[in-house]
Amino acid sequence: MGGDVTGEVAKSEAAAGLLRAPDLDADTLVDAFHRGVLSPEGFDHRQHVRLAWACLRGRPLPRVLEGFRAGLLHVAGHAGKPDLYHQTITWTYLLLVAERLQRQGEKAEWEGFAAANPDLVGPPAELLGRYYSQATLGSAAARRGFVFPDALPAV
Repeated sequence: MGGDVTGEVAKSEAAAGLLRAPDLDADTLVDAFHRGVLSPEGFDHRQHVRLAWACLRGRPLPRVLEGFRAGLLHVAGHAGKPDLYHQTITWTYLLLVAERLQRQGEKAEWEGFAAANPDLVGPPAELLGRYYSQATLGSAAARRGFVFPDALPAV
């Protein structure tokens, strides 16, 4: 019995019309995300940031903030983890990517953007720890809605 579980998942996703983020160019990635056909397979942290970068290039931040939740809920649902979505983490990354794009210019290609922003594509706990306590990020309020940072260094 057993078999190749990864191969079975890939076949199942292909049959369902799901697309893998690493296989897609930026425009197709955004389209698949908004159509709800983005596979959780291969959708790691770096791909989440790449998606934020792709969505924010040439689009107003409020529009992206509004639509990102629904797309991530689709991906989480495809993964069988509908409770995975975390509003504060999502918005924090979207705000940071938007700010970096504004400073660095929206014309930068993904690899250049990622290389210039290693903190965004690095381990999330490191970046989030600069802004949030574990207690805040672990709270139900932070999961459901955006919570302002509580661990900023004194100025």
